[in-house]
Amino acid sequence: ELQLVESGGGLVQPGGSLRLSCAASGFTFDDYAMSWVRQAPGKGLEWVPGINWNGGSTYYAESVKDRFTVSRDNAKNTLYLQMNSLKSEDTAVYYCAKLIMPTASVTSYSDYELYDDWGQGTPVTVSS
Repeated sequence: ELQLVESGGGLVQPGGSLRLSCAASGFTFDDYAMSWVRQAPGKGLEWVPGINWNGGSTYYAESVKDRFTVSRDNAKNTLYLQMNSLKSEDTAVYYCAKLIMPTASVTSYSDYELYDDWGQGTPVTVSS
C-alpha cells in the first residue's frame, strides 16, 4: 500500500524555522518527482516547491523562494522541506504529494492533475 506520511509541523513564531518530513512507502520513491503543496485556512491549494526524482532539479513558488528549501534522501525514502524566515501567511496545512512522472517543469508542478497520491498533511501555524 502506498503511503506518504508527513511530520514536523507545529506552532512557530514569525521569523522562525521548521523542517517538515515526508516518509514514503509502498512504491519506488526515486522513480518520481515530488512536491509540497499547502492549503491555508479558507483558501485553495498552493504548490510550494517541487523536486525531480534524483534531487537534481528543484523549483519554488515565488512566495517561498529564498526562504524554503526542498530536498530528498532516496536512500531513506524521505522528502524534506526546510522552512526559514516563516511569515504568518505561511500558515497552512502542508501536504506531501507524488507526481506521476520522474521530472517536471515548473508549470507541471502546479498542475494538480499530474499528482496521484497525497499525504494526510501536517499543520503549520506561524503566530506570535
